[in-house]
Amino acid sequence: MKGNELKPNIGLFGRRNYGKSSLINFLTGQPISIVSAEAGTTTDPVRKTMEIGGIGPVVWVDTAGIDDEGSLGRLRVEKTLQVLPSVDLALILFTNNIFDLEEKQLVAACQREGIPFLIVCTQTDRVEPDARLLEYLADTYGAERICKVSTRDERTRLSLCEKIKEALPQTAYVMPSLLGDVLKGGEVVVLVTPIDSSAPEGRMILPQVQVLRDILDNDAEAMFCKPEQLEQTLGKLGGKPDLVITDSQAFAIVAEMVPRSVPLTSFSVVLARQKGLFDEYLKGTPQISQLKDGDRVLLMESCTHNVTCEDIGRVKIPNLLRKRTGKDLQFEVLAGSALPSRPMTDYSLAIQCGGCVVTHRQLVSRLQMALDAGVPVSNYGLTLAYLNGIFDRSIEIFKKQER
Repeated sequence: MKGNELKPNIGLFGRRNYGKSSLINFLTGQPISIVSAEAGTTTDPVRKTMEIGGIGPVVWVDTAGIDDEGSLGRLRVEKTLQVLPSVDLALILFTNNIFDLEEKQLVAACQREGIPFLIVCTQTDRVEPDARLLEYLADTYGAERICKVSTRDERTRLSLCEKIKEALPQTAYVMPSLLGDVLKGGEVVVLVTPIDSSAPEGRMILPQVQVLRDILDNDAEAMFCKPEQLEQTLGKLGGKPDLVITDSQAFAIVAEMVPRSVPLTSFSVVLARQKGLFDEYLKGTPQISQLKDGDRVLLMESCTHNVTCEDIGRVKIPNLLRKRTGKDLQFEVLAGSALPSRPMTDYSLAIQCGGCVVTHRQLVSRLQMALDAGVPVSNYGLTLAYLNGIFDRSIEIFKKQER
């Protein structure tokens, strides 16, 4: 996954020397990727952010050629194919009027994974595209998906950007309201945020910022406090807040202080509802009670970060799972774009983080490999709510909206 917050990823895929790196440089207007006549110049995926009018910032991902050779080449191809499920849009490049098995397999993978794609004929200033091939591609995959590009013609860059704007799903760059259907203007929300060694220096974590902005966008009021200040903060209100949202790791102590009549949830649960597979989380979380000695649990992090002794995913959740279930469980952490070290069927449960730095498409692609293997999925916040005995309470405010 990317470390760029909520920017859609657009991947460039194709054979070696098909102009992927040149196209990246052409689109960004900068020499981001090394361009060479020597095949296999691009090895690991290269990322660069650029603004597209009407969309905002996007991340271009330049990948190694899918026809690379030798043992090292095969590793590069594996890296390229690992990127594919996490992109929000794939540009499949071809040139020299060659659209063969490799290109068709890429298209088939996109169709199988539900990934939007464009088929881009590159280097058209060198080789004139065959009209019959373009007609075949248009008939087979849709004319709206076919585009011709020459890095010597600025008009083709603008044309490709327009095609991208049409093909890129809005879910990749438009963030729907997190709380718009549960908040009214003028309501008061208390946000509880622990400040410990896992908190970043001098700033709030992204889920807290996203929730705060959404509260303000919905004309509600927000009050921040630490868990140890919550009782005092509630007293200052002179009445009950309309909603309390806490960091999931503070669920237990916050639930004791907040009256049962006040809705309570967490930042992670709010994000899970907006961009994850919430219904799958609701089905999968209670499977915690079915865990047995020796079962493996996969903890899925969408970003990479420094690990501390108070890390919620790598320390607190495993410790609490062992304590509450009384079982001898095995844990594996999957960070960024890494793949599990063993078959998914070896895991009894997969627990996903809030996914604050990724798009809906990118998060779902990670969860889908677990669901396809029949592995139940949960979310950090919902797992902690379940382990603290407040699972139903944490989702109550959202379930009311569905009635």
